[in-house]
Amino acid sequence: MYSENGPLLEELYRRWRDNPSSVDSSWAAFFSGMEFASRGEDERRVVSGSDELRRQTGVERLIHWYRQAGHLQAHIDPLSAGPPPPSPLLDLANFGLTAADLDQTVDASSVWGLGGPVRLRQLLEHLQASYCGSVGVEFMHIDSLDIRNWIAQRLETQRGQWRLGLRQRYRILITLLQAETFERFLHTKYVGQKRFSLEGGETLIPILDALIEKGPELGVREYVLGMAHRGRLNVLANILNKPLAEIFFEFEDNYLPQSTIDGDGDVKYHLGFSADVETSAGQKVHISLTPNPSHLEIIDPVVQGRVRCKQRLHQDRERKRGIPILIHGDAAFAGQGIVMETFNLMNLAGYRTGGTLHIVVNNQIGFTTNPRDARSTQYCTDIAKFVQVPIFHVNAEDPEACVAVAHLALEFRQQFQRDVVIDLVCYRKWGHNEGDNPSFTQPLQCRIIEQKRPISQIYAQKLAELSAEPSQESLTAEVSAALDAEFQDRLVEALRHADVAVAEYRQKLESTLKEVRGQVALGQSRRRGMEGFGGRWRGLQRQYTHTVVETGAAGRHLDTVADAFVHLPEGFTVHPQLIKLLHSRHEAVRQRKSVDWATAEALAFGTLLLEGIPVRLSGQDSRRGTFSQRHAVLVDYHTGAEYYPLAHLSPKQAVFEVYDSSLSEAAILGFEYGYSLDDPYTLVLWEAQFGDFANGAQVIIDQFLVSGESKWNRSSGLVLLLPHGYEGQGPEHSSARLERFLQMCAEDNIQVCYPTTPAQYFHLLRRQVKRPFRKPLVVMTPKSLLRLPQAQSPVTELEAGHFHEVLDDASANPEVVTRVLLCSGKIYYELLRHREHLQTVSVALVRLEQLYPWPGEQLGTVLGRYRRCREWLWVQEEPQNMGAWSFVEPRLRAMGFPVEYVGRDAGASPATGSFHVHQREQQLLVEGAFATTPPSPIGPGSVGWITPTPQSANGPPGAESPLALVSEISQAPSPQPIIIANEGSTS
Repeated sequence: MYSENGPLLEELYRRWRDNPSSVDSSWAAFFSGMEFASRGEDERRVVSGSDELRRQTGVERLIHWYRQAGHLQAHIDPLSAGPPPPSPLLDLANFGLTAADLDQTVDASSVWGLGGPVRLRQLLEHLQASYCGSVGVEFMHIDSLDIRNWIAQRLETQRGQWRLGLRQRYRILITLLQAETFERFLHTKYVGQKRFSLEGGETLIPILDALIEKGPELGVREYVLGMAHRGRLNVLANILNKPLAEIFFEFEDNYLPQSTIDGDGDVKYHLGFSADVETSAGQKVHISLTPNPSHLEIIDPVVQGRVRCKQRLHQDRERKRGIPILIHGDAAFAGQGIVMETFNLMNLAGYRTGGTLHIVVNNQIGFTTNPRDARSTQYCTDIAKFVQVPIFHVNAEDPEACVAVAHLALEFRQQFQRDVVIDLVCYRKWGHNEGDNPSFTQPLQCRIIEQKRPISQIYAQKLAELSAEPSQESLTAEVSAALDAEFQDRLVEALRHADVAVAEYRQKLESTLKEVRGQVALGQSRRRGMEGFGGRWRGLQRQYTHTVVETGAAGRHLDTVADAFVHLPEGFTVHPQLIKLLHSRHEAVRQRKSVDWATAEALAFGTLLLEGIPVRLSGQDSRRGTFSQRHAVLVDYHTGAEYYPLAHLSPKQAVFEVYDSSLSEAAILGFEYGYSLDDPYTLVLWEAQFGDFANGAQVIIDQFLVSGESKWNRSSGLVLLLPHGYEGQGPEHSSARLERFLQMCAEDNIQVCYPTTPAQYFHLLRRQVKRPFRKPLVVMTPKSLLRLPQAQSPVTELEAGHFHEVLDDASANPEVVTRVLLCSGKIYYELLRHREHLQTVSVALVRLEQLYPWPGEQLGTVLGRYRRCREWLWVQEEPQNMGAWSFVEPRLRAMGFPVEYVGRDAGASPATGSFHVHQREQQLLVEGAFATTPPSPIGPGSVGWITPTPQSANGPPGAESPLALVSEISQAPSPQPIIIANEGSTS
């Protein structure tokens, strides 16, 4: 309570005086005590003597603490014999109350469902029924009073009695039985095969079914699901209605080469699927289950990106039509940082989806790890509290409570546009997989599980014991008995129908399996994998081609984009230091001069927008640009108002989005990858602050970006912008780890490019959405070249032409060239500068602008021009075991060019941390590329070449030795330099 909050306190006090239940119970207790303290001494003595204030103040605190900590006494664990012992936090003594007060009348007007004077005993029963049943709720950590009241009202009016109709109860039973039947069927037909059974947590199926049934009445038209492997097959079969034959074919491993799609496929419990599911009311809901690798929670941001894209495509501005559902495991939810990173996206402008439904299938074990060893918190869901979302812990053996909580969670999400968590506390009947033995590490838990009856039996017994639900009207005993009898008759009939339905389901499973095995015996096959290139992908192809696509932009469009740099809203004040920059960019385009990288990028984005192609760019500090080069958003110098020039090119232009992301690589790259899956006609880009930082998203790169097409037949056109180049900024600000991307290149899965001019970058970006296929594009983008005068391109090169995968040396005369230096990227300009200094004409510089897919034909044509060349050298600034050397050497040798290496020696670290050492190394590198003979070290303090060993450390046996750069790296006062040579040599 600070002085500046005085008006707020006054307003809360006024509301409390008018209606005590209109404020939080803790404030109600405070104001009661405040009024009591303000009374005169005699009056206080009278009131205090009657114990009324003591009791009422305690009651208000008691109500607050049941809402706060009632979940500690809830019976949410199906493996426990009963509810947990009473929590000391809820002991009456803590509130100044005793057993003698139980029959005293107290004011319960702040409790929903009571709303007036009741006995304390009644109040306690009401609170225990509301908060200590088979559902325990955590919501008092949320600051919003509206949310607290919304949840409290629904819980306290229900009192743990979930009013579900007979039809819904029947549906719950059917879905439970189908889930159990499916698992038992697979367990007997495919003994020992992994399926990651849902047994013990089958209530997940009624929960998902309830969300689908409830969704349309709340405006939902589509769900996108993400989940790991446990229960995935059950969800595919019983929620998405994936044809059972396809599932059985996958178990039979009927994967014949002539019947498969291109690629390697994936195990059955990683695959995705999509379908239109019809509700009992005849409404259709589209369900997509996104494929996921074994990196459990890594799917979380991918699903978010997919939903965000769908919301834009369907103009779902309220974000209520499409909803993400994430199904987690308890150990992964608590243990994997991507969960926190994804939660953090909830309210961020560029990434919000209107709230996610999180369902934790809480097996109370992680593989063989107990909860006490897997987390430092009481609940696996405690990580969700930091974004202030409600958490519903529910006992999986109370399916009605589970379904009611699902309804409540969906209503909450639609009402408040926030995430919500359902902690489905269950167990795992078998081990981590069906071939595992969990009793080695959890013998006590396993013995309890062995005695458990199937959840469907527990629920069926509960239904059989039910009497008629009490009517809202006052009923006589006779009417009540008649309703009870009618209800029992209907219930018996429903149970009979359930038995019939399950028998039919089991028969369907048997007949389908028999048909599949018959086809396998005849050598017939079924394509395994996921169908791709439907919907918005229809018409695009999977195959890569080097066919040139013209990507020049219309001159009028270039001018329109240039005008946007300087045509700003009236009264908008640009930062004084940006005025000159914006006008120089405008002038360069309008007068057809040369433009730098940032201007070329803006022109690429702008011309695409004018052609109807949306652009989405995100990353850490991407709006301004890490190197203060982009300035995609202008901020008014006086008011702080923001203006995006590229969003105001034309009334008919496409959508332009650029966002500064959270300080996360994994979640943001996953989000953008997911976004790119659902719209191939948007240029989607993710930019790392420095290229090295992509390390933080390596799982996304490995499991989705480079292999998703091969595993799941899902293509992506995502662009990665990775600042790369050696400027002496240390190990973490030099290398985008080009070698790692090249190592993962195969089957034309990705594109890896290292452009050297703004025009090349311009055409590369436009080419990405102009070709008849989509492949992820990894671009080594510049740092120092952003402002290098030589690294500019005439505007005329943007009006026509295309991206060149290889750039020949236009100034070289092939008849006099005896040495060709091949390189990529920034080092070209340093080589060019040194060649001009030497004034030599015998050396040609050839740039490899696209490293993969390997442009062998184009490169062969270029190199074939130099008939008199005797030396072919690959020059790079990265260490020998990094960069592109290991990738290009065998390919160049296979083409007949005996290439040798010039560059830094192999190293454990990407770069030196000393700017002085960097400069010296760079100088020696460039000079060495032009050296005629390698001199030997000649004395103290000198640096030279050392005779290489007969075989390249990285080359094939018998290959010619590469030239090895030797550099002075010691900064010690010793007069003797340290000479670094190739691995295996001595110095």
